[in-house]
Amino acid sequence: MLSTATHRFAHGVTSAGAARGMVFTGLRRTSGDTHDVPLIVALHGGGYTSAYFDVPGYSLLDRAAGAGVPVIAVDRPGYGGSTPVPLGDSPYLANAATVDHLIGELWQTHGAGTAGIVLVGHSIGAQVALAIAGGRPRWPLLGLSVSGCLLRHGDGFAETWAAAPGTYLDVSVEEKAELMFGPEWTRRDDMPRASFFANVPVLTAELTGGAGWEKSFRDLAPEITVPVQLRHGRFDPLWGDADDQIPEFVAELESSPWIDAAAVPAAGHAIDYHRVGAAFHAQQLAFALTCAAQTISGP
Repeated sequence: MLSTATHRFAHGVTSAGAARGMVFTGLRRTSGDTHDVPLIVALHGGGYTSAYFDVPGYSLLDRAAGAGVPVIAVDRPGYGGSTPVPLGDSPYLANAATVDHLIGELWQTHGAGTAGIVLVGHSIGAQVALAIAGGRPRWPLLGLSVSGCLLRHGDGFAETWAAAPGTYLDVSVEEKAELMFGPEWTRRDDMPRASFFANVPVLTAELTGGAGWEKSFRDLAPEITVPVQLRHGRFDPLWGDADDQIPEFVAELESSPWIDAAAVPAAGHAIDYHRVGAAFHAQQLAFALTCAAQTISGP
């Protein structure tokens, strides 16, 4: 029997490591029968909380529950009720070090019966997920499904973000919608308004740290040894030309056993919130279930 409710959780990390003593919050949807399925851990992007994955009508948690797949959506450090961390020169590596320890504990408490963990990451959450995988975690990582993340940002964004004042940047809902969404025909009438409740100010350091992402990714990518799924919205203004960057991205993942990468023609940065969101989630869930099945059945 599937759980019909999403539960908020708070988890204090007790194990030794970078995250010890930290508190993390997020959303959890369980499944009555976890046999042969993965546990999905979802990492949101900048300027959102874990609620990104549970917008009514566009909820990955709802769709995963329908497929019998348990999901934990984590509030990354500094978002929701999760403890902030010093981000330094690389916010992705700083996030990865702490979230890695959190996931290790979540696996011990919520992973029973599942085949292992599939990380889902959007935008900065995708960069964090890739950094975690590149560090080869001790818990059983089965695969990565990432979106809204390539190698290089579009022209002008680095300069704009470098001039942003303060610890957090509070972007208006209108400005944010221009960055997150494709043309009006790519979304239903309730968007972008339906997603506004998930908006929060973005950590400025996560934006300014983007300048070093390409080098970090090229260093991390050869260490990623699990399957990778990449989806990127054709109308995403935050990154450069997908037709050029997707092949480059894939080429760096030389140790991954298989890669499923494609541009999504009718979507912007937040693919989840477009008309194709249901199809996108179905692809993510199919990928996660395939990763679990291959682990169970062998190479």
